[in-house]
This record gives sequence, C-alpha cells and structure tokens, in this order.
Amino acid sequence: MLLDTASLYFRAYFGVPESVRAPDGTPVNAVRGLLDFIARLVQDHRPDALVACMDADWRPAWRVELIPSYKAHRVAEERPEGPDQEETPDTLAPQVPVIEAVLDALGIARIGVAGYEADDVIGTLAGRAEGPVDIVTGDRDLFQLVDDARGVRVLYPVKGVGTLQIVDEAALREKYGVDGAGYLDLALLRGDPSDGLPGVPGIGEKTAAKLLDAYGDLAGIMAAVDDPSSRLTPSQRKRLDGARGYVAVAPTVVRVAGDVPLPEFDPALPRGPRDPAMVDALSTRWGLGGALGRLLATLPR
Repeated sequence: MLLDTASLYFRAYFGVPESVRAPDGTPVNAVRGLLDFIARLVQDHRPDALVACMDADWRPAWRVELIPSYKAHRVAEERPEGPDQEETPDTLAPQVPVIEAVLDALGIARIGVAGYEADDVIGTLAGRAEGPVDIVTGDRDLFQLVDDARGVRVLYPVKGVGTLQIVDEAALREKYGVDGAGYLDLALLRGDPSDGLPGVPGIGEKTAAKLLDAYGDLAGIMAAVDDPSSRLTPSQRKRLDGARGYVAVAPTVVRVAGDVPLPEFDPALPRGPRDPAMVDALSTRWGLGGALGRLLATLPR
C-alpha cells in the first residue's frame, strides 16, 4: 500500500475540525486525521507493506523548465537555493513535521527523494513491486498507473477513507473510456488548471476520450493531424496543430516518473512502534493518544 501522504493529510486537515488541538492549543487536526486514515486503511485492507510517500519537491525544476506554468499559481515564495515554498494553510504547515516525526517513531516507512514529487516515488515503487499494489490518493494523476495485469489499482477517497472508490481498468473505461496508460494521454490533452497544465485549447475530457478511441494514443492523434484524409474536424486539426509545442513536452511533465533513485528502506508494516519512548513523548506533547492507540491496535501482532 502506497500512500500519497500530502493528498491524505490535506484531506484530513479540511475534514477534521481545527478545534482538534494539542494540550497547548496548537491545531493537530491533520495529524490526528491522517493517523485515523492510516488505521482505517490497515484495518480494512491488511497490507503487508506500507509506504508513506512524500513530496521532497512538490514542483520539480525539470518539470517547470518544460512547462513554466506548472503549479506556478501555488507558489507562496520562490527559493533559488531549493524547492519553492507551496501555499499551505497557516495552521497546516506546522503539522507536517509532527506527522513526519510520528511516522518515523512508529516505524512506518516514509520516503521522499530530492527533485521528485510523491507521485514519482509512488510510480517507481509500483513499477518495482512484485505483488498487488494499492495506491491511496485523492489525486487523479495517479490513475495512469492503474494496471490490472500487475494488480495495481487506486483507492480514491470519496468521503474520508471509510468510503473508497476502487479504481481499476474497468472503472477507468466506464468513466473515461481509457485504460491506465490511456489516462496519461487523456490528462495531457484535457489539461489540469489545478496543476497549471493548459492542455490543448478546446479539447475537453469528452473530446479527448473520443480522439483516443479513434486514433489509439497521442502519437496516433498527432499523426492524424498530418493526414489530410483523417476524420478530424477542421477546428480539432487547427487546435492540435497549434499545440504542437505543448504536446511535445507535456508527456514528460504529466507522466509519473518510474526511475526515482530510492534509498534503502524497510516497507514492512511494523508489528509495534520502532521507538516506543518517542511515540509516548509525541502522544503527550501533541495530544494524540486516541488516534495513536487506534493505529497501534491495527498493527500485526
């Protein structure tokens, strides 16, 4: 089980009241919400291995170099010496180090790699996995990794993590008319304003799906642009032709990396906390007793 950790703690932050606070009054709604998410996931799905995948760089320079608008609207502060600072609610940002400390004390593997997003860590781990993989994320970008043959699916939270939509190839075909590999091309053509990806102007989700059905993949669609006998409408041909620059670089930006240089780590779900004294100290400092207790109770014995 691979967790898109930021996606989940953002959901926890907005789903759990900010009135949930530590003894000193500091909000810990994201921390406690995420711990309850993980407890429910472990209880319901019983993974053998669990990895909390992190954004060491939420806006990698190599993606920005190709498409400068990539996540540009979410930059709170530009930092020439390192990753730009992302706009984050004032009461969420201080909770992230607490989340990291708790995961480390519990012994839950936490992996982030400089220059890469959590999605890229997830893509690399999913590609290396020898058995079935459940990816837990509220980010549709990861639908591109769905692969029935390899047992890779996405668990997409509909309401908390108690109600999860299981996204396999059948679900993708039903909703989007594509499989996992086709979702990459669909997302590229459609664009995503939340990530600063413009897409091809005038080509929405339904049109993209129809074009992929007719021409197979992005390469087939662009070949049709150059084929006077193809059945593209004049407006589609003009829009796609005008977007050649974007189409040439967007696959590298939109595609989840599968070659991240991962550190050595143990993904096995711990049978108990790695550092019980630290768990107790964090529990007391941040008032996490109930949430930590629920998570610890789900760990294998």
